[in-house]
Amino acid sequence: METTLPLPFLVSVSVPPGLAGEKEGLNREEVSCLGSVFFEVIPAAVEKILRFLKRHNTEFQPFFDVTRLESRDDIVSLLDAGARKVFVSPQQLPEFAGFGSRVAPIVSGTGAAELASASEHGLLVTAFDPATAEVAQFVEETKSKKITPLFIKPIPGADLEEFIGVAAQANAIPILPSTGLTTTKDQAGKLSVSKILAAAWKSDRQDGLIPTVVCDENGTALGLVYSSEESVGEALKTQTGVYQSRKRGLWYKGASSGDTQELVRISMDCDNDALKFIVKQKGRFCHLDQSGCFGDLKGIPRLEQTLHSRKASAPVGSYTARLFSDEKLLRAKIMEEAEELCDAKTPQEVAFEAADLIYFALTRAVSVGATLADIEKSLDAKSWKVKRRAGDAKGQWAEKEGITIATNGATPSPAPAPPAAEAPKEVAAERITMKTYDMAKVPEAELDVALKRPSQKSPEMIYNIIKPIIDDVRQNGDKAVLTYTHKFDRATSLTSAVLKAPFPESLMQLPTETIKAIDVSFENIRKFHAAQKEDRPLEVETMPGVTCSRFMRPIEAVGLYVPGGTAVLPSTALMLGVPAMVAGCKKIVLASPPRPDGSITPEIVYVAHKVGAESIVLAGGAQAVAAMAYGTESVSKVDKILGPGNQFVTAAKMYVSNDTNAGVGIDMPAGPSEVLVIADRDANPAFVASDLLSQAEHGVDSQVVLIGVDLTEDQLAAIEDELHRQAVALPRVDIVRGSIAHSVTVLVKTVEEAMRISNKYAPEHLILQVKDAEKLVDQVMNAGSVFIGEWTPESVGDYSAGVNHSLPTYGYAKQYSGVNLGSFVKHITSSNLTAEGLRNVGEAVMQLAKVEELEAHRRAVSIRLEHMNW
Repeated sequence: METTLPLPFLVSVSVPPGLAGEKEGLNREEVSCLGSVFFEVIPAAVEKILRFLKRHNTEFQPFFDVTRLESRDDIVSLLDAGARKVFVSPQQLPEFAGFGSRVAPIVSGTGAAELASASEHGLLVTAFDPATAEVAQFVEETKSKKITPLFIKPIPGADLEEFIGVAAQANAIPILPSTGLTTTKDQAGKLSVSKILAAAWKSDRQDGLIPTVVCDENGTALGLVYSSEESVGEALKTQTGVYQSRKRGLWYKGASSGDTQELVRISMDCDNDALKFIVKQKGRFCHLDQSGCFGDLKGIPRLEQTLHSRKASAPVGSYTARLFSDEKLLRAKIMEEAEELCDAKTPQEVAFEAADLIYFALTRAVSVGATLADIEKSLDAKSWKVKRRAGDAKGQWAEKEGITIATNGATPSPAPAPPAAEAPKEVAAERITMKTYDMAKVPEAELDVALKRPSQKSPEMIYNIIKPIIDDVRQNGDKAVLTYTHKFDRATSLTSAVLKAPFPESLMQLPTETIKAIDVSFENIRKFHAAQKEDRPLEVETMPGVTCSRFMRPIEAVGLYVPGGTAVLPSTALMLGVPAMVAGCKKIVLASPPRPDGSITPEIVYVAHKVGAESIVLAGGAQAVAAMAYGTESVSKVDKILGPGNQFVTAAKMYVSNDTNAGVGIDMPAGPSEVLVIADRDANPAFVASDLLSQAEHGVDSQVVLIGVDLTEDQLAAIEDELHRQAVALPRVDIVRGSIAHSVTVLVKTVEEAMRISNKYAPEHLILQVKDAEKLVDQVMNAGSVFIGEWTPESVGDYSAGVNHSLPTYGYAKQYSGVNLGSFVKHITSSNLTAEGLRNVGEAVMQLAKVEELEAHRRAVSIRLEHMNW
């Protein structure tokens, strides 16, 4: 694979995240518009670079100097992550012969002798001094050797204008430091990017303008315009489409029509006589009623345009509208069309069925905010990978096609074909079942291992990910929050990170039945938490004349985190917002990730309205936690952050709570959701299975545990059959499979043994499906919330019964309570002594102060006692 070369120069930047920020010269957005970036990598920065590539590889063509990396694996990892070219020492070069043009040698110096190290894939010369006498010989040698491509990187402090001139003479690609470049006019010590480009392009026009082809992200040509040095500079500076009109001067595309452009990238053709602008086009490019000057879109880009239109305003009852609103229907159609494509025989049939599958697949993409450009970027990113997996089909699909999956590392081979006379049998879906441990047969230590929660990423790894995000938000406020929301939630149209109250009615349009369900849940949660209020302050006379009291006050400002991700959770907004309202918190701030179109679910807005929230932060993850912890221009700082989230959210909460500069508390550590069900012979197998699955569908890192008390083989089999039958009918069956893979069934003889194991495990949710379940509650020592009897599914606690569903997980139920009214208040104590009281307690105080050698403490009492005797 040949690397696309940057023209006419390559930008050198510091290791991310230093790439963003004005102090670096060009910021990340400006560099991404030029399409290429050069890094010098040190071992300590490899992980940071790999994370950066994962987020931004589609924006850049990354080139790397890896000579300081000793590990070949690190270099291969960079190539696998999308490095377009890495430069290694000539001694290392033979190790990477298999990577072709993506690996080239690097040498240092300005002498002509360095050129002898060039390979067929080019050469990088660093520490190049354009002011030395050796330059002339270097240029002559490059012309005779015709090294392609040749990169040269200057010594620090070199005159960049002189350096670029030498590079042009040597037919080399100069690597320019971002700190030495600017998108405005030349500044002291900085060169204008547009000036460098204009000096490199070749125009045959008297006015010096250069033809510019404008394309969308899919590569479709929208039109032909002209650019000047001034227009290119303005385009880079504003990150928009700006061109040079031959009649009217600078032309800001969309300034009058509203059909604006966001600049993605500028490149130059191979002859340097044309520019190419890649843009995100809003509306039409052409002044006629068509997408571009060369006509309307066709094929897949046209389908995407139509789907976006249908999503915004699909005719009521239309098929596409049904697909956007019915996830199960869309899922079924994708699987149906995939099978029909596999069964098609002729080229015409394959083309027809492939078109159907693409239609439904793209509908799925558009429904979640993924664009055709995103899909193409994923394809491009995969094309740069060098580490290849075997590519075997997953178990259930391989089995269906008669493929035997090897388990010893050998290459899978087709299973023997059935006899011709025998009709092929339909293969049942792979059984979803939990591993069973019989306590009469396995040691306790083996069960302890089986009951370990699914492993999470190491705290150090998570902190390395979240800390730069938190620091960025703390320093750059709203701008940073928006940047991460655009990046992680794909809500690129969002222009404000906060939605302030009063919330518009238009954002709370809900079906009547949904409003009724929220209102019922709201009232039940309110009643239960209002009952937790203290009627009056606690007051105790500990001895005559010594009165101690404790009184409750609400926490003034609270931040409530409502997760998004694989499920929308307005119920969490209720569970956090209602007790905050009941407690009397003056300022309630919600935070929840927006949808890809920048909006937030109307259910959450409605709940925020009902609880009197001040604002909704349109962000998730560590950036939302940091915004509430430190405050930004638009986000109010809070005193305590509550709410569940993934391991990154939890780590961010713990990080800010330990930062004294934040001055913020949190509710509890939390991990993935979990449930433990205790079931005896009286339990209904269908009820038991449904309770297990209600938590298994939360995420692949959730864990569910069944403790069966004195179950027969038939009773256990009935539960297992129900679990599989119900699971395969769920729309989130793939998530369920992942969760069940690390979930277990434990068989015990007595209820007492079941409770011992449960208390040791300390589940988030404990469900008692046993005879006389109420009597078992006295034995519960560790659990987040308990659900008693066959008519009490965990779901009622999640939504509407009144108890709170923000609960300790991962075993923290041994130390923490779930969210309750007390989570939103603090208690203040007071002491009130009479003279008699001080005489009664004074001697004890003075003696203990004397023991601790705190004389001022002792004297504060003795002075008063002496004063009584005056």
